[in-house]
Amino acid sequence: MPDSNTTLPLSGIRVVEFSHMVMGPTCGMILGDLGADVIKVEPVTGDKTRSLPGAAAGFFRTFNRNKKSLAVDLNSPDGLAAVHKLVDTADVVLENFRPGLMARYGLDYASLAARNPRIVNLSLKGFLPGPYEKRTALDEVVQMMAGLAYMTGPTGRPLRAGSSVNDIMGGMFGVIGIMAALRTREATGRGQDIQSGLYETCVLLSAQHMQQFAVTGEAPPPFPERIAAFSIYDTFEVKDGEQIFLGAVSDVQWRTFCTAFGFDDLLADPRLDGNTKRCLARDWMLPEIRRRLAAYSKAEISELFERNGLPYAPINRPEELFDDPHLNQSGGLASITTETGGETRVPLLPLTLDGQRLGPRMALPPVGAQSAALLAELGYTQAEIERLLAAGVVADPAEGPKAREERLAS
Repeated sequence: MPDSNTTLPLSGIRVVEFSHMVMGPTCGMILGDLGADVIKVEPVTGDKTRSLPGAAAGFFRTFNRNKKSLAVDLNSPDGLAAVHKLVDTADVVLENFRPGLMARYGLDYASLAARNPRIVNLSLKGFLPGPYEKRTALDEVVQMMAGLAYMTGPTGRPLRAGSSVNDIMGGMFGVIGIMAALRTREATGRGQDIQSGLYETCVLLSAQHMQQFAVTGEAPPPFPERIAAFSIYDTFEVKDGEQIFLGAVSDVQWRTFCTAFGFDDLLADPRLDGNTKRCLARDWMLPEIRRRLAAYSKAEISELFERNGLPYAPINRPEELFDDPHLNQSGGLASITTETGGETRVPLLPLTLDGQRLGPRMALPPVGAQSAALLAELGYTQAEIERLLAAGVVADPAEGPKAREERLAS
């Protein structure tokens, strides 16, 4: 990992992030990993994403690294004035709040560009401009609308993907838009207003199935019932009830598979000569292969597939990835100090720059961790900062969330 953000491609770019949940924070995290100075503006009580339960409990720690925290009351004139001073120092402003909210605070693109024509503004929305643009959207909502849930579950049982795929991808497309706008700004001197849409992201994920229909004239069935394009491309239950995913997707891989396991009779069977014939024979071929593989352990099959260069995968649970040898030995997981002072390991961006992974450069910020330092940078005196802290206009990071809530309520 580069030892300083000065060696990273977005070094010198300041991003002010107004966001919560996943889509906006993902965008800010990627920009931060690439070296941008990302400042997360959150309420004095903290972004509610910090304390979500259940399946959302990991959102904050996953998507908010390499950021500073300014916790401020935007409904206070003093707080809003401080935020306006901050955005005047920014190259990029990004937000993922409901339509009209940023305009209420004079933080919409028209207001920002009037103050700074070089500003790049990104709004991460449920829908791009059109009939749906005022609807409220969530990842699961757009998965249902765009056909992804239909394609994932069996007929009659639409099923969302097991991750916030559209939120994460929507944030990625936001980064692409920002980088394109920054490149254009180099040539024109002017910023741009960008939008990234959650629904449109999911439509792109479903595009291959739309074109499948356009090519074949037949409605694509859900994936659990799809017509297989490959003869062996499935999950198998093997010895001791273990499961493993196996693939043999070409004639060369089929020959390798049969030779590795000594299935000479299958290799010689004319009904299995060629991928197309094998796909048509899956109804009887796969049960026979399942019967034969049931005598092998998952470890034995893995070793044979690994040795022969055949595609396979253990059926892992997310918690097992902490012990994945490839992630650990390749540097794909990195330690980070959490917002509560503990430590966890997080997956890094799935890319290298000159062979280097882009890791955490700072701890996850407690609520308002950099508030005082940022105000001082903006020209506030120590007395002014202390007044704003005492009035609750900005959060004091030394004050715990519970104590802060009790003080503000009194």
